Amino acid sequence: MNMTIRKFESSDAERVSELVKTTLRVSNAKDYPQEVNGLIALHTPEYILERAGWTHFYVAEDDGQIIGCGAIGPYWGKADESCLFTIFVHPDRQGRGVGRSIIETLERDEYFLRARRVEIPASITGLPFYLNMGYQYKNGNMEPDEERLVRLEKHRKNT
Repeated sequence: MNMTIRKFESSDAERVSELVKTTLRVSNAKDYPQEVNGLIALHTPEYILERAGWTHFYVAEDDGQIIGCGAIGPYWGKADESCLFTIFVHPDRQGRGVGRSIIETLERDEYFLRARRVEIPASITGLPFYLNMGYQYKNGNMEPDEERLVRLEKHRKNT
């Protein structure tokens, strides 16, 4: 694999949308059987462009194919808190270090470096991965919320 991670470009929107939809259909459907069709419908190219408009959005590519994505942005407008968003890895590439590379890229971004706390609304599907990456349950709450997401966070010391 000859993977590179770069900043999202508006011309990527269609391919990122398809990546997200494929990942939801294949990887997340078992954990979100009632929600998957709505989540797929939500992740249009326009939605991706809107998300990229207020976050720092990255894509992972291999031989010109987008195989993963992730974004980081402000947490409710706070300067000292940030949040991770839209982290997806193509099902055929999961378990090969793509997600780890995306998280490492996001953790070098200025939104991460300025924050004392970074939150991630983790899917049930991605929960073990994010825990392995050092994120912990927010307020010790291990249960999914009303959106069926588990809120995780990482506190940074030297900010």
